[in-house]
Amino acid sequence: MRLHLPNSAFLGNIDPFLLSFSPSYPARLTLTANKKWISIHPAVLSLVAALGLTVKPTRISCEKLEATSKHYLQRMGLFKLLRIPSGITIKEHEPAGRFIPLTRITNSGQLSRFITEMIPLLHLEPRQATPIKYVVSELVRNVLEHAQAEHGAIVSAQYYTKSNTIRIGIADTGVGIKATITQSYPASTHLEAIRLALTPGITGTTRREGGTEFNAGAGLFVIKSIAKVSRDFFLIYSGNALYKALKNPATKQVQLYADPFRDRHSAREDLPFWPGTVVGIDITVDNTPEFTSLLDSIWDVYIKTIRERKKERYRRAQFR
Repeated sequence: MRLHLPNSAFLGNIDPFLLSFSPSYPARLTLTANKKWISIHPAVLSLVAALGLTVKPTRISCEKLEATSKHYLQRMGLFKLLRIPSGITIKEHEPAGRFIPLTRITNSGQLSRFITEMIPLLHLEPRQATPIKYVVSELVRNVLEHAQAEHGAIVSAQYYTKSNTIRIGIADTGVGIKATITQSYPASTHLEAIRLALTPGITGTTRREGGTEFNAGAGLFVIKSIAKVSRDFFLIYSGNALYKALKNPATKQVQLYADPFRDRHSAREDLPFWPGTVVGIDITVDNTPEFTSLLDSIWDVYIKTIRERKKERYRRAQFR
């Protein structure tokens, strides 16, 4: 396998980075990087780390990094997680208020501790912290409960002062969305599986409308909606497919839809195959409303969708 870290790879311009990924020869991983500058989203960082954990450290080849920003990779704990030498020496500063280094989570206890430790690092007010905690806990829970990922969920996050934005990335190398969603719903492609996973009330654990008391099929829909309301990016990459919710213009009123394809988005099915799932989200703190009010709006759409789907199912049953 081969990965090249470019000078810039954030959710808005991540496609070239993903297209450059080569999954050939899965027992080996070669890492290269831009010679002058490396500026990447936490989702990219989590992807690299998750992929590296599938390979023995002795089979990871990392060229000597020349970019002045190479210290970022060291400070975010990439080489430590992959158990490979970096040749980079830095003076580590307290991360509080700036970033959360790469963290591997394999069970619910680790997730609880991570959530507890995460918020003080970001120095957020309670109203700002609540949606962040929800996003991380829901995404990691999905990995632990459904992904069958040997190496768990790989999480990282960073706060960008200039834009007042939290950027979060979570990656796993499990079975992927299509394998889990098709346990209950038919999906012939990875993109169709992603579409179903983002639709409220649909979960791979059951065909029951609205899911179960333990899994309502709402998590990804809520997370996508948080990004939409804060007018930011949201991304899912699984199999050969990518779904990216795009920023909504500040001049346009935000409207939530049950079908993710009605949102302003881009999608493609021509990417190198990713064995699990990668999720990235940006949340501009100033743009995020009170979480309780946001959830009320989101659940209104959720409940309406479930009701309409049940009515449609009963109408079809009458004509059989």
